[in-house]
Amino acid sequence: MTEQTLGQLAEESWNRFDDHDSVFYEGVWHRSHALAERARRMCGGFVEAGIGPGDRVVVMMATSPEVPLIYQALWAAGAVVTPVVFLVGTEELRHILTNSGAAAVVTSPELVDTVRATAVDIPIYVDTAKLERAPEHGRVSRDPADLAALMYTGGTTGTAKGVMLSHRGLWRVAKDAYEMSHQEGKNRALVPVPLSHAYGLIISVAAMHATEPQQAVLMRWFEPKAFLQLAAEQHVQYGTVVPAMLQLLLAEPLESHPLPDLAYLTCGAAPLGREVLEEFERRMPGVQVLEGYGLTETSAVTTFNPPGRRRIGSVGLPLPGYTITIRDGDGEAVEIGDVGEICVSGESLMLGYWGEHEPDPEGTALVGAELHTGDIGCVDDDGYLYIVDRKKDLIIRGGFNVFPRDVEDALNQHPDVVISGVVGRPDPRVGEEVVAFVQLGAGATATAEELIEWARDRVGRVKYPREVRFVDSVPVTSVLKLDRKALRARLG
Repeated sequence: MTEQTLGQLAEESWNRFDDHDSVFYEGVWHRSHALAERARRMCGGFVEAGIGPGDRVVVMMATSPEVPLIYQALWAAGAVVTPVVFLVGTEELRHILTNSGAAAVVTSPELVDTVRATAVDIPIYVDTAKLERAPEHGRVSRDPADLAALMYTGGTTGTAKGVMLSHRGLWRVAKDAYEMSHQEGKNRALVPVPLSHAYGLIISVAAMHATEPQQAVLMRWFEPKAFLQLAAEQHVQYGTVVPAMLQLLLAEPLESHPLPDLAYLTCGAAPLGREVLEEFERRMPGVQVLEGYGLTETSAVTTFNPPGRRRIGSVGLPLPGYTITIRDGDGEAVEIGDVGEICVSGESLMLGYWGEHEPDPEGTALVGAELHTGDIGCVDDDGYLYIVDRKKDLIIRGGFNVFPRDVEDALNQHPDVVISGVVGRPDPRVGEEVVAFVQLGAGATATAEELIEWARDRVGRVKYPREVRFVDSVPVTSVLKLDRKALRARLG
């Protein structure tokens, strides 16, 4: 069996295909063999700098061709990749640097001031030029069970926790995800998701399992008009998105941007409303949206809708290495179709959380060899998983459960609504009241009263929002997930 380490995988991927155009970024195509040589030199640079097996190295950069090369170089050097989304602030970055015991930081010129403001005394590499001046260096041997990535996730509350992911776990999940999603001959991808997020990291690893030469069109960050323009100009065949990206694309004149080459989009990181999927596919004929589900703690992917076997409304079937059990509040498995907490078992789960952290009884946690995700859902007779909501986002109004996603899906169907976010506000009479934050489209005329009635007609007398607040933009995280924590902070 092939050694299941990412350094070995990188080495194999560099030598698998003849030289070809590999990465397009800001008007330039980068050739595969030149990128491989750069990665080998970066590995040599890290080794010369004293970076060795087990050392954590923070990579805080916007998406660029250098990011996956840095990952490959660090794995080849035996180090642990610690990606950080480039939008984090000084305090959160200070926590990550100190908590991880990082040996170095690789960043870009526009972010170096944030790194220096942390006052953490470690080497800072501003871009990769210095690292690439070193001679090429061969792979350092590692065990598949060793730590490969330390990814910080804060969830919706508390201080960010370091999720420990092994070489074997990332190797296996990436291979399974590639095999479940790949369609022969569809090899040119548009990638607008941050490569510093778990979603972006697993995309980078999955590409190293490719059985055909791949071409990636990278976006520094997502912008809907640029997405459509790049997809057309570069004839991309598939892409990676999150639900908020689809909602923002729906606000564009899609009919004016025919994309005959685009066959499918994989969608993850947050629940996707069925109406958003159906409206997008109606307005983009020939493009299929394939939903998946995962957490950082499951090495980014847990389930996926395979092409040709998609089930709309579901986030798909478990990857071959995972088993999903739905459990009730007492930890007992429920019947097929019943709703409960999604629990996952398999060899690719995280090794655990790094160091000390504050436990969250309603959040994600390892219970024995099983991950209790904190997500609520159900499975059908064929094993397809359906997501209802996050357990900690549940609103209990007058003793009745209100899942925010149900209300958001209803509001998002209104033609004037671009995106909405729903949270619970403490209320002395009913416990929690349902509050909706709504972003309207240009020229929209919908009133709060109209949207309240609209939602009431669709979700019923218990769930509908009693209060609608209009905002210029609904807050999202750095990977365009709805930020309910930020919404709750606006309640006052």
